[in-house]
Amino acid sequence: MHEKKSCVDCGAVQCSRHNSAYPDFCLTTALSEEELDAVVELYLHDEGIRRAAVASAEVEGKFYGAMTRVEEVLEFARRIGAKKIGVATCAGLIDESRIFARIARLQGFEVFGVACKAGDVAKASIGIGEEYIREQGESICNPILQAKLLNKQQTDLNVLIGLCVGHDSLFCKFSDALATTLVVKDRVLGHNPVAALYQTRSYYRRLLQEHPAGQKEGQQDG
Repeated sequence: MHEKKSCVDCGAVQCSRHNSAYPDFCLTTALSEEELDAVVELYLHDEGIRRAAVASAEVEGKFYGAMTRVEEVLEFARRIGAKKIGVATCAGLIDESRIFARIARLQGFEVFGVACKAGDVAKASIGIGEEYIREQGESICNPILQAKLLNKQQTDLNVLIGLCVGHDSLFCKFSDALATTLVVKDRVLGHNPVAALYQTRSYYRRLLQEHPAGQKEGQQDG
């Protein structure tokens, strides 16, 4: 099956750089006026979306390359009028979350955090196989409960700190408030996942090997 090309196949990025030409498969040139106008209307006339879009652009435009991510998150929160920040944290990064909460409180925000193991629901109780349970009675990560507890607190902005892959997806699906990520978990690379992309010509060249269809879980090439 022929895969349709998209932005990840583009080297021109004319929509940002404005110094070349749009490729034949460009998504921008393929848009109808109606499709584009419908999105622009949301930015113009939905108050919540407009506030977030303007605040995002202001933080990027004024502080790009000057503020840390921690500072950017709090500046964004301030500019959207957030008073109460929710923290959805991995239990393994609770110390980092406590530091972030302290910083946010010193800047005048109320902070309410929920760790991923809240509820203490056993993995076995939701049908997770024994081979994925490291110790007896091990609790699931519970991003749905995290979102629901933060929704109950009526947070204005939720900040993700180290939620596992997939758990972050479920959290965002159930979060009523806007959510942004402060820390992406990557235990191998010190929570710096982009390093794997930078090292695909050396340490992590295995990532560029084609994964055979039906390869057994955990099997390594070579």
